[in-house]
Amino acid sequence: MGNLRTFILMAAMTALVMGMGYLLGGTGGAVIALVIAGAGNMWAWWNSDKAVLRQQGAMLVTRQQAPELIDMVAGLAQRANLPMPKVYVLQTDQPNAFATGRNPQNAAVAVTQGIMRVLDRDELAGVIAHELAHIKHRDTLTMTVTATMAGAIAMLGNMLMFSGLFGGRNDNRGGGLAAILAMVFAPIAAGLVQMAISRTREYEADRTGAQICGQPLALAGALAKISRAAGQVVNIPAERNPASASMFIVNPLHALRMDRLFATHPATEDRIARLREMAGRGGQGGGAPWADAQPVRSRIPPSGGPDSGPWGKG
Repeated sequence: MGNLRTFILMAAMTALVMGMGYLLGGTGGAVIALVIAGAGNMWAWWNSDKAVLRQQGAMLVTRQQAPELIDMVAGLAQRANLPMPKVYVLQTDQPNAFATGRNPQNAAVAVTQGIMRVLDRDELAGVIAHELAHIKHRDTLTMTVTATMAGAIAMLGNMLMFSGLFGGRNDNRGGGLAAILAMVFAPIAAGLVQMAISRTREYEADRTGAQICGQPLALAGALAKISRAAGQVVNIPAERNPASASMFIVNPLHALRMDRLFATHPATEDRIARLREMAGRGGQGGGAPWADAQPVRSRIPPSGGPDSGPWGKG
């Protein structure tokens, strides 16, 4: 049902792009608008992952630098039947994480320094499994496409403002009024569709992530901790690039209290409730919990020193 809903929402986004193009130039305009959106998606296909990692100040880490983190990602990727993604660390104390990449063969998982201090190993495994689920579902591509389409709709709205369609023949047919309404409401509608897709994909990633790590309650506990802490620590790179907010496991922006209609993520309480329900049904999904199948013996060295962090001395 989640995939069907995503397909319907993306079809609605495509219809908005073509509708704006039609108001600008009739049938030909609709086709041109679709081509422009497609060209933007092609650019984003090859460059969006590099751009977002650069925006967030992500640093690529190796096994020598973070052995436990690398081993954890490798073990979970194996359970998810995914290639090993690149692993990045973000230099922020806010606990958070995201995944990016155009396909599983060119994917990356990024975690913050803060998340490695706040979460225990099972909870961190749940978060990484959630991000691997996004890669498995190719959500990074879906969100890139919708973001590009939303940007195209906003651009077409600006073109309508300056196109001169508000006079002459269009006014006689009510075309001017339609153009004004489209200019105002289409970008808002596109943003709402984009947010709805993001919220749908988060629920799906929670479900699949819980199956990968085999511990729904660990992921639920991680979400609770991250949600409490995220609003207390400012993530400066995310604040400078708010369009990237939907990529994170929890909204990284400081103004977390907002109308749910305009939220990029589902309510954390709802996500936790679903995970607890899954655990109550025995919904481990992936067999034994990951920590039982893949014990972690090394530790991630946090920035505070080799013996700091929640896991203590090895």
